[in-house]
Amino acid sequence: MVDHPQGSVSARTAVALEYASLRHVNHCPTGMYVVPSTENLLIWDAVFFVHQGYYGDAIFKFRLKFPENYPEQPPEVYFVTDVFHPLVGQNGLLNLSVRFKPWRPKEHHVFDVLHWIKAAFKKHALDQIKEGDCLNKEAFRYHDSTQSFAALATQSALLSQSESALFDRDHPSMTGTAHEGIVFHKMKKNDLAKERAQLDLQEWSDPVQK
Repeated sequence: MVDHPQGSVSARTAVALEYASLRHVNHCPTGMYVVPSTENLLIWDAVFFVHQGYYGDAIFKFRLKFPENYPEQPPEVYFVTDVFHPLVGQNGLLNLSVRFKPWRPKEHHVFDVLHWIKAAFKKHALDQIKEGDCLNKEAFRYHDSTQSFAALATQSALLSQSESALFDRDHPSMTGTAHEGIVFHKMKKNDLAKERAQLDLQEWSDPVQK
């Protein structure tokens, strides 16, 4: 079982409504998929496919944990995938206070958090980061050298595509041994070809071997 409080009825109701609202246009960012945990409504599992920028082609898994008194306090965001980013600490925690300072329960919502997560990996947001907000000081130091930072971000993106990061549920991460709501399974080439044919999808190159 997930070691996290189930929360009050009001918190669970608020979280359920927030999840339902993701069906609205533009509420869930493009390239991001979110599902509540089967064990606890106050935990959501998510995956973010980065389309462009420093982290282009990355596949980042993350988890949202809602407090028992939500929406009075914001959710916490933890990356399950190892991420080299100034705002992501060693334990995977993403610093949300850069965007939500302070958190306003009647104004801020989960879709705002999801859009901020996506924005945090874009150049304009990275350029505005201040050292005091960084949970990864090493990543911030490289921030002054665009070429060096781009190389390390690209490396982070490539590692996120590795088999151990995508398929190994015992991956040594913050929640690698927990029951994740979004699980990737490696398919045999023949099975993959059949699935792609049924969906009328064109072939792509293996990102791990780029």
